[in-house]
Amino acid sequence: MTKPQGSGAAGEGGEEIELTLLAYLRRHPRAADTLRGIVNWWLPRQHYESGCQRIERALDTLVAKGELRRDRLPDGEVLYALNNRTRPPQPY
Repeated sequence: MTKPQGSGAAGEGGEEIELTLLAYLRRHPRAADTLRGIVNWWLPRQHYESGCQRIERALDTLVAKGELRRDRLPDGEVLYALNNRTRPPQPY
């Protein structure tokens, strides 16, 4: 039996990752970090250690939905943060 695919980042836990990222950002609304920082600090390592591509897809999905914003730094790194410009802050 196969699992139904969620509307998240290409299945394989993408929706779970999206929810985890949003929960972190709701607890830390001023947080912003690169993909590497998000993988190392925001998400439980034991669960997502090898899922960098899945996390990046989840981030891309959240940017496309307007939940996150993506800012390119002068050195070319990309910084992700909660998109407060289009959404009011969510209660904890």
